[in-house]
Amino acid sequence: MTDTTTSSSAVAVLGIGLMGFPMGQRLCEAGCAVSAWNRSRTKADRLAPFGARVADTAADAVRGADLVITMLENGQVVEDVLFHQGVAEALRRGALVIDMSSIQPRQARDHAARLAALGVHHLDAPVSGGTVGAEAGTLAIMAGGKPADVERARAVLEVLGRVTHVGPHGSGQLAKLANQMIVGITIGAVAEALLLCEKGGADMAKVRQAISGGFADSRILQVHGQRMVERDFAKRAAMTVQLKDMRNALNTAEEIGFEAPITALFERLFAEAADHGLSDLDHSALFVELASRNGMA
Repeated sequence: MTDTTTSSSAVAVLGIGLMGFPMGQRLCEAGCAVSAWNRSRTKADRLAPFGARVADTAADAVRGADLVITMLENGQVVEDVLFHQGVAEALRRGALVIDMSSIQPRQARDHAARLAALGVHHLDAPVSGGTVGAEAGTLAIMAGGKPADVERARAVLEVLGRVTHVGPHGSGQLAKLANQMIVGITIGAVAEALLLCEKGGADMAKVRQAISGGFADSRILQVHGQRMVERDFAKRAAMTVQLKDMRNALNTAEEIGFEAPITALFERLFAEAADHGLSDLDHSALFVELASRNGMA
C-alpha cells in the first residue's frame, strides 16, 4: 500500500472517532507521517502504536502538515476547530485542508473562501461506507473543489477509498446529502416492507432472501435488512447523524428553492425515533420505531 507519494506526505488528522480512527490507522500503515488530534485525547492515543504523533491541540497537530483531514461531528464543530482553535493561523501557506466531515454545502463554501484568503487550499470530501468501509479502505469519497487539489490529494485519499471529483466547493457535500437522502429513505422502505410481511405472517428473513437479486435489491436491503432480521442495532452509523444529514438536506433544499417532501417525511420519522429513545442506536433502528407504531415487538 505504501508508495513514494503517500510516504512523503505529512498528514494531520483532526477527529479520531468511529471513522477517524480506522482512517488514521490506514494512513499510518501506508507510510504517511501522521499527526493526530481529538478533543478527548485518549481516542487519539489509540493511533500512537501505529506511529502517529498525538498532539495536545488541533493547532499543534497541523503545524508543518501538507494535508489536513478533518472528520468532525458537524459544521459548527468544523468551524470552531478551524477558525477558533488556532488551526487556520497554524497552517502553512499552500497546505490543503480536506474536510471529510458531513456538513452543509454553504458551510463548506464559506470555509473554502476563508482559508483561501490565508493562502490555504480546501476540499470538501465527505464519505460513504461507514466504519466497515473505513477499515477496509473502500470508502466512496465525494470531492468538491478545484481539480488540481483533488489530484494533489488523490494518492492519500486512495488509501481510504475511491475518490470522485463531483464539482466546485460545496459539491462534495451536496453529493453526500444525496447519498444520505437515499440511505435514510431506503432504510425506511426496507423496514416498512419487511415489517408488513412479518405482520402478515410471512418469514421476514425468507422475504429478504426472496427479493434479493430483483429490482428491489440494494446494499441497504443486504446490510441493513440483515440487521433488521437479526434485531442487531448496535451503532455503526448513528441515528443522530442520519437525522442531522436529513436536516442538512432540507436546509439546503430550502436555500435553493427545492421541494423535498419525501426527505421531509423521513426527517420526521427519524426525529420521532430519536425522541423515543433510539438516538444511541444504528440508523437501521428506524425499524424499531416503525415496529412500535404497529404494536410489534
